[in-house]
Formats: sequence, structure tokens, C-alpha cells
Amino acid sequence: MNKKIVLPGGSGFLGQSLALFLLNKGYDVTILTRRHSRVENSIRYVHWDGRTMGDWAKELDGCYAVVNFTGKSVNCIYTEENKKEIIRSRYYSVRILQKAIQSCEQPPQAFVQAGSLAIFGNTRDVCTESSPHGEGFSVKVCQLWEKAFFAASLPHTRQVMLRIGFALGRDGGALEPLKKLAKYNLGGKVGPGNQYISWLHIDDLNSMFLKAIEDKSMGGMYNATGPQPVTNKVFMKTLRKVMNKGWAPPAPTPLVWAGAYVVMGTEPSLALTGRNALPQKLIDEGFTFQYNNLKTALSDLLSG
Repeated sequence: MNKKIVLPGGSGFLGQSLALFLLNKGYDVTILTRRHSRVENSIRYVHWDGRTMGDWAKELDGCYAVVNFTGKSVNCIYTEENKKEIIRSRYYSVRILQKAIQSCEQPPQAFVQAGSLAIFGNTRDVCTESSPHGEGFSVKVCQLWEKAFFAASLPHTRQVMLRIGFALGRDGGALEPLKKLAKYNLGGKVGPGNQYISWLHIDDLNSMFLKAIEDKSMGGMYNATGPQPVTNKVFMKTLRKVMNKGWAPPAPTPLVWAGAYVVMGTEPSLALTGRNALPQKLIDEGFTFQYNNLKTALSDLLSG
């Protein structure tokens, strides 16, 4: 019988990508979902609510690792209710998973949490794992999230949190809206254009998750991003080049605010802020990146 990996909240873009990656590596994959239980494409889906104990907890007993993706998407307008749910969905899922692991007769050897680089706030300074945190709502969310994740005692289970950057994947995810802008010749710099994008290729992110699952020396906090962040201006210029698009008009900050709220239904700060983060611990531990050049990464993702 193959080793089983459980992915709570794994129905989204990143979770689905990792699930297929793990299947190809010979693992069995179970996703905990708020939808109905079923089997699709060799992946078992088991219902849970992300907050309370239930039959789903049995899936963790004897599994090899848990990788938690649960949390309301930050790609929304930050109303008070949405902000509360962004915090609650992350906090409660972490705590109930800890409780489930503590109740296991055979607990998983690794508990990996998908976190966020947003903890560094909006900064152009180089950010490694030990850099100071920023300010604002997103920073507060990350701080509460990380504190909750490392609060419980799990003596038989390694805990690893990956602060994920701007993950570039195929047919969805963070890259999709930028592709659409470039397609319609609107792919100029966004706002000031000097905000950093700490990007990484989805294949490298999946390899980071696999390392966190399998490498028994890993523990604690890691920046999960590529080694060569770029500014928004450089990112959009490179994207246009790969898509064979010429010059495109910039999107001034007032237009970004209006477009985000009215057209995209999301928070404009997601496009207007950034951070210059490096995966220092992964570099120090010898992680090998398949893609450390943005043009090469985009060419791979947009080919065919």
C-alpha cells in the first residue's frame, strides 16, 4: 500500500497541482473538502467543515503527512465580514487539525502548512526568514496564523510552514489575470511598478512541498519563493515579451483601485503592494530550483 498524504483544503489551484504531483510520485492522496465525499482522478475526497471533529479525523491516523491549504481566499474585497472569515478559516482549521493529530494512534510524521510571504508587508527591502514583519491586516493574519500553527505540542510530528510567494502555474492561479491583461494589450506596469513580485514556478513549489514532506531534517519556517524576485514593471515587461506583445499602457494607481473594486471584486492592495523575499533557508539547505529565470519560467508555462 502506498503512503497516504492528506490535503485539507486541497480543492484549490495549489492543492490540486500538488495532489497530481504526489500521485505521480506514487503517493495516495486524500483531500478534505467542504463538498461531498467522492473519488475523482484517483484522488479521494472526504467531507469536513474545517472547524469541528468528525469522521474525517480518521484519515489522519496512519497517514504519512498532512499538508494544509485551508483558508478563505484573500482575493476578495476586505469587508469586515470577509476579514473575519479570512482569519477564522485559517485559525480554526489549524487548531482542529492539531487536535486530530494529537488523537492519532499513529500520527503523521509531518504537518506542513501553506502560509504566506505577506507577513513582511509592503516592502522593497530584502526579506529572509528572520526579517522583521510589516504592518497592516495581511500581516496580522499571518502572525496569528503562524502563532497558532506552532502553538500545539506534536511530539511525533514535524511541523513546517512554507510562506508561499507568487506561484506561477498553468491555466489558473495568480498568473491568469495578468495573462488576460497582456492578451488585450493592457499588460503595462501596475501602479508605481516598483513593488516587488516574489515569484516561483509551480513545479518548484511542488518540489518544496515534497521536500517538506520527506526531508526529516526540515522544521520551522521557510520562505517558499524563487531566488530572483523582480519588480512589477519587469514582470509585466517579461510577460508581454513571452506573449509576443508590444508596449502596453501603464495602469495608474487610481485606475487600479477602481478596477479592483468595480471589475475584479478584489482588494487593490493585492496588486499595488509587494515584497522582495528570498528563500534563504532552502538555498542554505541545497534546494535545487528548476526555474530561477522569469522568462524561462513564463515560456514554459505559456507554451502550447
